Amino acid sequence: MSCSGGSPLSGERTETSGRTVFCAKFQREMPGLSEVPFEGHPLGQKIYESVSQEAWKMWVEHMKMLMNEYRLNLGTPEAQEFLIKQMDEYFFGEGAALPPGYVPPREK
Repeated sequence: MSCSGGSPLSGERTETSGRTVFCAKFQREMPGLSEVPFEGHPLGQKIYESVSQEAWKMWVEHMKMLMNEYRLNLGTPEAQEFLIKQMDEYFFGEGAALPPGYVPPREK
């Protein structure tokens, strides 16, 4: 799992590539990602083809929460596989569930 220009799962780039996708999350045409989020994994290509930049930004924030709540070490294959399953569910399944007992931070 590697991504040119960033961490394999973060993909924080949001340049406008000029391409649009029918976003799986928002169910409408929106600007697409400028590159495959992590080459070599089938989910990366699927995301590139059907996830918008805006939905990807939302995932990145959700992923940060998961990493903190579950105290994931992305150096382990188990943590990486957990996040890939969560990502697949977030975009193409029923939606990602919040961790048991999760209390969102209060707005300041």
